[in-house]
Amino acid sequence: MTNSSPTETRLQWAPWWVLGFVALWPLPGPAEAVLSLGAVVALAVLAVHRFRGGIRLLSHEAWALTTVLFMSYWLPELISSLDAYDRPRALREALLDLRYLPFLWLVAIAVAGERGRRLTFAGLAVIASLWLLDGLVQALTGFSLGGPMSADRLSGIFGADNLKLGLVLASLAPFPLEWSARRLGLAGWVLMAAGLVVVVLLAGARAAWVTLGLVLAVSAWMQFGSRRALLLLGAGALAVATLLYACSDTLQERLQRTEAMLEGNAESLDHALSGRLPIWSTAWRMALAHPVNGVGVRGFRNAYADYADPDDPWLADRDHGAGYHAHQIVLEVLSETGFLGLFFWLGGVAIAWRAWRFAPPEARARACPPALALVATLFPLNTHLAFYSTFWGGLTLLLAALYAGSLLAGDGALARTGDDGQG
Repeated sequence: MTNSSPTETRLQWAPWWVLGFVALWPLPGPAEAVLSLGAVVALAVLAVHRFRGGIRLLSHEAWALTTVLFMSYWLPELISSLDAYDRPRALREALLDLRYLPFLWLVAIAVAGERGRRLTFAGLAVIASLWLLDGLVQALTGFSLGGPMSADRLSGIFGADNLKLGLVLASLAPFPLEWSARRLGLAGWVLMAAGLVVVVLLAGARAAWVTLGLVLAVSAWMQFGSRRALLLLGAGALAVATLLYACSDTLQERLQRTEAMLEGNAESLDHALSGRLPIWSTAWRMALAHPVNGVGVRGFRNAYADYADPDDPWLADRDHGAGYHAHQIVLEVLSETGFLGLFFWLGGVAIAWRAWRFAPPEARARACPPALALVATLFPLNTHLAFYSTFWGGLTLLLAALYAGSLLAGDGALARTGDDGQG
């Protein structure tokens, strides 16, 4: 019997670190501390061994793709700080976000081998399922681990002052759906999908509705085939939506607001979009006025008054926070990092797609959950949280590292020798 090498041992605890970070998302401070500490630990481990044996942790291709995806996010941030509206803050954000790179290496390492990947994906499924169960309990009783439901929507474990439950569950949905389908087949997938639909709908964020709809459509097609998936989705969506519509006045109001866009005029469209048209117009004017590198990451709120119309409703309601970011990924990138930033983002997308296109079928199969989660989260025909915020940026980069590490895991020496400590 052979002893575990240091590189093999390190891979065994990496998934637990990643899962600890995700499990703490409802507590932003501790989650950020775990992220930062994970970055330091990853750097320390690699420095002690002078990056020797790195190929045993991760393939060359996975190291490269993880780094490139980070750079496509970070370089626009750095370049935007050169003449940002709030230069000290933009530069501070760029320097602080450097910690993501070693942490993303750690995430990719966690899913580089079959054992670590199985543990990480199952752990994400369990965490999402527990949050889902907590949301269902809140829907029935009004109470959850995050406290009572004091808002007009489900808040779950995240609490009524941090209404991210629906968005997070929608982005993580591929993991519990795939996990349930593996263990219980069609019945498991349907049960999990129904729970997700109920909680995400009642959580109220219509951006999460779009994200979850994409995830369910693709997941059903991949699991059960196109015709069966369409019948399943159609029947299930009709039944759940009808039930929730009949039981929830708040959901009825949101659906009626969404239907207003069918009237075809600007006023109705703005009403359906919760007043976001002025924000998007202002973001576009910022991009045109600063086409190279934007107004600076997280500088949207500082520049808003200079580019908004005099009668912009958000100027009189600055405490609401709606004018703090563009609420749409393309406009956020353009307004805060300019067309140069958009070029880097599109370059990252192109490289990620090229890696997928040339990967063998078995690599695509193992990378499907994070790939679907990443695509649904970044889907441009939707509204979004700020991708350069700590929380949503961290979530997006985590999905990118899970994708890179799992897609390109098969070329590393560790994958060939096994990650269970046996050489």
